Amino acid sequence: MAIASLKQNFQDWVTQQWVILFGKKIMPNDNQWLLGPFGKTNGIGLKFIEQLAKDEHLIIDKKQVDKGLLNSINQLNIPEKELKRLSKNVIDFYENTSNYDFDLTVKWNPLFKVFGVLLKIVFSNRIEQLNIPMNNSNKSTGLNSEIIHLVSKNTKEVKRTVWLRTFKKSNQVVYSGVYDVCTIPNGQNCIKAIFPLPNGSATVILSPMVGENGELILNSSGKKFGDNGFYFLLKDSKGKIWTKFIKSFRDKLTVSSINGNISAIQTLTLWGLKVLQFEYDIKKNKHDEIIPNRIDLLGYYTNQ
Repeated sequence: MAIASLKQNFQDWVTQQWVILFGKKIMPNDNQWLLGPFGKTNGIGLKFIEQLAKDEHLIIDKKQVDKGLLNSINQLNIPEKELKRLSKNVIDFYENTSNYDFDLTVKWNPLFKVFGVLLKIVFSNRIEQLNIPMNNSNKSTGLNSEIIHLVSKNTKEVKRTVWLRTFKKSNQVVYSGVYDVCTIPNGQNCIKAIFPLPNGSATVILSPMVGENGELILNSSGKKFGDNGFYFLLKDSKGKIWTKFIKSFRDKLTVSSINGNISAIQTLTLWGLKVLQFEYDIKKNKHDEIIPNRIDLLGYYTNQ
């Protein structure tokens, strides 16, 4: 039987061994649509971004404006009829994400809140990842949002796009994710969000569609391996890759623009029950008020 690496925290080993026991081994060459960077065992957060650049021989583009999760909305291959209906403000948000500020409101289902507390205590604080606010409140929480492009040293082509979100008050990392576009086995182009974990990742693949009012709807509602959905991935002690598709966990994100104001609602469900909902108020920032790039605080510069 395959064994997860023993040189790590026990709780990480247990979750990885669960993936091995109930998931499946995959061949990397046959599943490039699913794969992405894995985290190390010494924390994620800012450390991961620095390490990823070093491991893949990339440099960090320190430009702080006009950087998007997508180079172009056309990467999603949305049908022309739907694309014409898609809000131009929503398109600008995805193509120039770094130009926007976020306020976040979280609403937990009380039935699942205890699991969120355990996640925070056992994993989130330690690995600097998935630090979700635990208190339901009508008052929003300000987020710093940075799009970090890792580019080729020679061609300056963007090879990795990292979306780093931190709390404004504490600078604590909320999410550090690598974003890409992938083509799943049925031929559909999807957004792939990779959240690095020790020796692996939590990866969400979201299929796009355009709503009747021009909103972009991203869904992870697949039913089997190869569909859009939520996947755990890991590398075992011998370097083999394993994955577990979590059919019962679903993520739906709707990004809308009404009277020029952009907002987003993200709903996470488990076994058909709402676990929690994120509500984002999204506004264009003033370029002269953009925060310093926190990568600089690590002493990691593009001119190394």
